[in-house]
Amino acid sequence: LIMSPAMWKWTCLVSHLLLSTTVSPLGRQQPPHPKRPFITFTGDQAEGNFNHLVVDERTGHIYLGAVNRIYKLSSDLKVLVTHQTGPDEDNPKCYPPRIVQTCNEPLTPTNNINKMLLIDYKENRLIACGSLYQGICKLLRLDDLFKLGEPFHKKEHYLSGVNESGSVFGVIVSYSNMDDKLFIATAVDGKPEYFPTISSRKLTKNSEADGMFAYVFHDEFVASMIKIPSDTFTIIPDFDIYYIYGFSSGNFVYFLTLQPEMISPPGSTTKEQVYTSKLVRLCKEDTAFNSYVEVPIGCEKNGVEYRLLQAAYLSKAGAILAKSLGVGPEDDILFTVFSKGQKRKMKSLDESALCIFILKDINDRIKDRLQSCYRGEGTLDLAWLKVKDIPCSSALLTIDDNFCGLDMNAPLGVSSMVRGLPIFTEDGDRMTSVIAYVYKNHSLAFVGTKSGKLKK
Repeated sequence: LIMSPAMWKWTCLVSHLLLSTTVSPLGRQQPPHPKRPFITFTGDQAEGNFNHLVVDERTGHIYLGAVNRIYKLSSDLKVLVTHQTGPDEDNPKCYPPRIVQTCNEPLTPTNNINKMLLIDYKENRLIACGSLYQGICKLLRLDDLFKLGEPFHKKEHYLSGVNESGSVFGVIVSYSNMDDKLFIATAVDGKPEYFPTISSRKLTKNSEADGMFAYVFHDEFVASMIKIPSDTFTIIPDFDIYYIYGFSSGNFVYFLTLQPEMISPPGSTTKEQVYTSKLVRLCKEDTAFNSYVEVPIGCEKNGVEYRLLQAAYLSKAGAILAKSLGVGPEDDILFTVFSKGQKRKMKSLDESALCIFILKDINDRIKDRLQSCYRGEGTLDLAWLKVKDIPCSSALLTIDDNFCGLDMNAPLGVSSMVRGLPIFTEDGDRMTSVIAYVYKNHSLAFVGTKSGKLKK
């Protein structure tokens, strides 16, 4: 379980029990288990924060993305091997980077902040993307972190110009008889002309192949990407889409986002900026991204709105929770953490809620919206693409659960919010992370908090 970046400042704690204290159903705190202490790994303080962590589900080995370094640890946190990723001479204003063409900006020793860490199980390699050179990725062999490749000679190889560690999210879609795909979602930091906010890329078998990270499809008019129009920034100068979580399920890839929006408060003639949490869905096989749909999500308890998404995790319902929700035990459930309100993205309030969504319910809402739009009802309703007033076009076709769009009525927004089911609230110590799984038919959730507590 990963806490917020501030909590990863030098020390990573992993416990055999995953938990030092357990909160009972009545709220009484149980004492730590006396015989199962935390195991601790401390990095070099000069290297700064740990940024990302992934665990090889086959071996238990832990891969830790830090500033200027990738660590491979054993399951008991012993260092097995390290790989240095920086610093190097760079300037964030160089685009394309100076390794492609001469840059007139002054170059200085620059740290490489790990922004994405993914295990490519099929090819036994680690995808480690950093902040140097506008988001170059290294492909490292899982066994010894030997560099298999570092694509850098095409503009598609620069995935993100944002330097924050939580700015990029990737989802691998794997195939048995063809190259895999990597869906990449990133904040663009005011550079929409350089970086698509979502794209699908080729994951070639050969780590040094020319086609590595190339768009799955790209011609003069259509590509496997979504770009934010530059006009959007004239309305909201600091506009960006922040990606909190991503996953694949069935025929779709999903990303959970937080994005600014201008709204008119009731009784007011002026607009104000708020943040809206939205789920974005794309078909895995949609090379033209005609299937792009986004739907607002949020949570409410006792009249209090929780709308600022902090974290999310996909799990199964399990038999007991499934029975109470009226779904099957293998149905996908989204565990989400929201903080209170909509206005304070950078300084979220400490009041927070843990809520669950049934993925099928969200998909049903999307299907209803697609059906109504293809009947010619309403508008495309996607404010950030400035298409809010474009009417839906009517077409005679059947839209089932796996409909992947046409080159009309896309991209599409859902206006009405899907509300999650609140199951736990915390008023003083904001929840910042969540993980969940099923154990003996029970659904268990582990929640990390702002102050470094872990709750079960």
